Amino acid sequence: MGCEQAICKREINVKITDLGEFDGPMLLFGGPYSNLQAFEALMAVGKRLGIPAEQQVCTGDVVAYCADAEATVQAVRAHGCTVVAGNCEKQLSEGSDDCACGFDDASQCLILARSWYAHALTQVSEDSRDWMASCANMAVFTKGGGRYAVIHGGITDISRFIWPVSDEAVFAQEFEAVEALVGTVDGIIAGHSGIPFVRSIGKRQWINVGAIGMPPNDGSPDTTFVVFDDEPRIQRLRYDVNAATQAMENTTLIQGYHTALSTGFWPSKDTLPPIMRRG
Repeated sequence: MGCEQAICKREINVKITDLGEFDGPMLLFGGPYSNLQAFEALMAVGKRLGIPAEQQVCTGDVVAYCADAEATVQAVRAHGCTVVAGNCEKQLSEGSDDCACGFDDASQCLILARSWYAHALTQVSEDSRDWMASCANMAVFTKGGGRYAVIHGGITDISRFIWPVSDEAVFAQEFEAVEALVGTVDGIIAGHSGIPFVRSIGKRQWINVGAIGMPPNDGSPDTTFVVFDDEPRIQRLRYDVNAATQAMENTTLIQGYHTALSTGFWPSKDTLPPIMRRG
């Protein structure tokens, strides 16, 4: 395992970690979102499947919408999985006053973010912020003869929303930017958008793992992660939704995301492409 510094096309300093070669299944996930109960359930899945923390990778945003920001960071750190920095890690580590999630100025997401981000900012310790600052922006690994890169949203923009219905040119741009930094890859593993999907781009794959901390706006409280063995397989995660909701209510995080945990529908569907809005 090693780290190096590189500069992407937007002239942003990019920290890259090489995870080496993996045999056997991997557990890939994103967006714990301060949902401690969901992360604990994911750890139990990894244990049941016999996938050690060393073969688990998170695409970032350990902290976001839910109640237990600091406790979730501490649980992730103690677990020992690899974490690629999301925009929330970047912003919190710098003590910024907003999440820089990439929402439109008038979006419901931006309005609601003011509340949960302020809560997270008060919870997260200086030590946790230092850890966030140490997280790589990209990880690379090889598996089964293929080479893969792990990022958050995009490498051209950490907060770039990339959807299953995005134009192929969007994916091509990201592949080009990643490969300018680390050479040829067979797939990119990402998160940020909260919607899991696997899309073939020519002979390559874009794998969005979704988020474990918030359901993917499909009417089910179950969230998502990916088990990557011979092929990436999107899996559903069941956890103690009632406890996570109660924790949000206890900390007055009651602007809509607390009900999304149980209804499975976001209060911020205006972020989604029109064709994907439902609920």
